[in-house]
Amino acid sequence: MTLNASPADLYLYDREGAYIPRVGAVHDLCGYGKCSLGVAIPVLSAAGCDVCPVPTSLFSAHTLYPEFYMLDTTDMLKPYLDAWQAEEVELDAVYSGFLGAPEQVASIQRLYEEHPDALRIVDPVMGDAGKIYPTYTPELCDAMKGLVEGADVLTPNLTEASILTGIEYRGQDVDEAFVKENIDALVDLGAKTVVLKGVSHGDGQVRNYVAGAGLETLEVAGEMLPFQLHGTGDLFASSLLAAIMSGRSLGAATEFASRFVHDAMLVTKDQPQYKMRGVSFESKLGEVARLLD
Repeated sequence: MTLNASPADLYLYDREGAYIPRVGAVHDLCGYGKCSLGVAIPVLSAAGCDVCPVPTSLFSAHTLYPEFYMLDTTDMLKPYLDAWQAEEVELDAVYSGFLGAPEQVASIQRLYEEHPDALRIVDPVMGDAGKIYPTYTPELCDAMKGLVEGADVLTPNLTEASILTGIEYRGQDVDEAFVKENIDALVDLGAKTVVLKGVSHGDGQVRNYVAGAGLETLEVAGEMLPFQLHGTGDLFASSLLAAIMSGRSLGAATEFASRFVHDAMLVTKDQPQYKMRGVSFESKLGEVARLLD
């Protein structure tokens, strides 16, 4: 990589001909409230990827609901991956998100060892707005730090960056010096590139920052809508990876993901109980498919 290169010039995957790349998606599966594998599978499939799920837990509904059932799948992951290894499954990318237990980090690292050439996309799903998700223990948060080293793309929000680096969370309205401090700390922990999400100065814009070792910092700004939804982080990371696997640069992929989440949120606003049901991206999947044009 050229020193001080732009993320707009950084291509992480070379899509060749009619080949359909395989993505190992290590996420939870949620029955109600669209997030995690319920987002990753359709979005990446629309981009012409073969999505191979590795379920880290099963939920009746996402964790914003006052009552939900969770099944920890840690005990099944070793025989599950043993079977993959016996079948000589090949992966072009390993994409991880929400984890159910600290021991699951080792399963992801195993995939890294068995597929050394696969892209490593880490969405460190741990919290938002300064709060850690209720199922995340201090032990699990600490274990998540083990996935930062070697991540080709790390996609934390400001809360998750704080958990990973130990830098104090200061809200969403932070200056570029604070953004750089966080990204530099994550790069020092071993991330190759970072997309730091969700900076807002109260001016009607939301900003995501893309940077990494030897990269200039790219700011991607868009309209900030006057409501928040569960699952937007999963949708962002999934559509980002969809664009990368379609042969787009990291900068272009970040711009696509930012716009795609925004457009899906607008659709969601017109749905009943929209604040709890998750992001309604389905009618926008054609935008993902057009990445292959």
